[in-house]
Amino acid sequence: MRTRVKICGLTTIDDIVNAVTSGADALGFNMFPASPRFVPEGQLSELSKSVPPFISKVGLFVNADASKVEALAAKAKFDLLQFHGDESDDYCAQFGLPFIKVVRLSPAMSLDEEIKKFPNSHGILVDAHDEVLFGGTGKTLDWSNLLKIDQPLILAGGLTPENVATAISQVKPFAVDVSSGVEVSKGVKDPKKIRDFMVAVRNADRLLDQNGV
Repeated sequence: MRTRVKICGLTTIDDIVNAVTSGADALGFNMFPASPRFVPEGQLSELSKSVPPFISKVGLFVNADASKVEALAAKAKFDLLQFHGDESDDYCAQFGLPFIKVVRLSPAMSLDEEIKKFPNSHGILVDAHDEVLFGGTGKTLDWSNLLKIDQPLILAGGLTPENVATAISQVKPFAVDVSSGVEVSKGVKDPKKIRDFMVAVRNADRLLDQNGV
């Protein structure tokens, strides 16, 4: 099965075009004001309209007021919501859109127990834990410790064009999610890194297919 790819933290139309032409399946827009990749509300409609059909638009939120999530989701016409904070399953499910919950996995946490808290999630995005940041940390996970789960697993956390193939071969996730790993600086994407990332993903898929995995 082909590994899906989400390019996250997009802030310009050029970055969107580069991600789409490179073959990304989904694009992430950061609605967390404290993030260096935050998209101001005034730019959201313009960016959203530049996304062509059949590419999923994902809105990222962190402990946001429910009315704000509802308003921004309608403005951007998000296809999927992604929650990075301390949100409950009921909170995430109230907006009438599919959602994925992010688990910022620390060594002391049980991924299995965290997943059970979100029965309505359409997938679980596993990211590296940070005491301050909600994603985009550049930190990697111990991929060997990720277990098989019933929901689609989206792997994030320090992925780059250089290591994503290894991550896919070890974890075999449904999808991978990259932000800082394809940037020249926070919030500024590098077209070559995006292309190299996509090539590495497709090469990893071909190798798994050849090996009958």
